[in-house]
Amino acid sequence: MKTIEWVNNRIRIIDQRELPLRLKYITIGDLDSLCRSIKAMRIRGAPALGAAAGWGVYLGIKNSKARDGIAFNRQVMKVADYIGRSRPTARNLFWGLERMIEASQKNKNKSVATLKKILFKEARQIMKEDQKACRRIGSFGAALINKRDALLTICNAGILATIDYGTALGIIYSASCQGKKIKVFVCETRPMLQGARLTTWELKRHGVDVTLICDSMAASLMAQGKIKKVFTGADRIAANGDAANKIGTYALAVLARHHKVPFYIAAPASTFDLNIKNGRGIPIEQRDKREVTELFFKKPIAGKDIKVFNPAFDITPHHLISGMITDKGIIRPPYIKNIRKIIA
Repeated sequence: MKTIEWVNNRIRIIDQRELPLRLKYITIGDLDSLCRSIKAMRIRGAPALGAAAGWGVYLGIKNSKARDGIAFNRQVMKVADYIGRSRPTARNLFWGLERMIEASQKNKNKSVATLKKILFKEARQIMKEDQKACRRIGSFGAALINKRDALLTICNAGILATIDYGTALGIIYSASCQGKKIKVFVCETRPMLQGARLTTWELKRHGVDVTLICDSMAASLMAQGKIKKVFTGADRIAANGDAANKIGTYALAVLARHHKVPFYIAAPASTFDLNIKNGRGIPIEQRDKREVTELFFKKPIAGKDIKVFNPAFDITPHHLISGMITDKGIIRPPYIKNIRKIIA
């Protein structure tokens, strides 16, 4: 099962708004539809958005009538800028766009037909690299898990957030393949319920012992000693190790520190943004108030005149993170030194 792929000259994605009730694929043949799908979180997850960026650029230029490489490059920049305005926080989205821009500019003296082929290959390579990176993350992270560990996660950092394996969930899949009988508690992840809708669906399909909890139960479980480790993904990691992830992640990190539970973040090198000094520089997406005031846009659960603050992400300070599991290895404190040593 792949979250995103190129099929019959179009982008094909799993419509994550339909899960868990049905597994539905949709095809996207134009740039506007892609950006709407990203904004509506029909496709989501930092690594998956990196792949969407690559295929999105190709989708936007494959029918280009540019006369030469210079004009073609201007079109690539325009398409990339448009895609980049869809969601601001996930570093991988912009990393994917930068990869496509660089591939085009580096070959600007070649024919337009050749440039199109180069960008197609680059988009495909982004996908292949994610598949390999997630499996390396899984391998490194599985070494941290003991037999019969009970783990906690939030949001969805699995197949649906990547191409076909996952970051935080990839670690769980790898540990399971090694025969470690583990139990996973999943926070529902309000307001869009990615934990309830997506992560439990994934884990159950893979035969993992999974239990859904409401977000406010995490402290109680930790106090009872029922959680041995916390694993989450990340959408952008600053040079000092501060990490943006789904809203509620910071709260889990604080609780984990209080209860002396190791708290790990799993992310590929492409999620790191060494141009941002610390978490204060990470842009945080503000989303539609209806995500909070309505139950999945269908049933009102608050008054129409209620003011809403709905950031999609929060920042976990680096000092609360026990380690960062990447495709290049596990990064430990001091993060400023070791991130540059391993990632740069």
